[in-house]
Amino acid sequence: MNQSRNKVKRYSRKVGRMGNSLGVSLPKNLAEKLNVSQGDELEFVENEQGEVLLKKVRQMELPQNVRPEVLEAFYDIFEEDKEIFEDLKDR
Repeated sequence: MNQSRNKVKRYSRKVGRMGNSLGVSLPKNLAEKLNVSQGDELEFVENEQGEVLLKKVRQMELPQNVRPEVLEAFYDIFEEDKEIFEDLKDR
């Protein structure tokens, strides 16, 4: 049996509060391996066994005058009030 296939890296992080959401930080070496930085989008894919695969969706470049924390706050508000925005859109 190929031993390299049996090598599993495990990372542990505590879930913390990020605005009105929950979040976890990525270990530096995992972030480097995924080639992700602040503002990038990650996708979580759950398989039939309940395991979750994490992968980078796309790299996002913010305009120079937009701070990442402002964009994150906007997304938090949008997710919180999604139904209100949907209702306004349909008017």
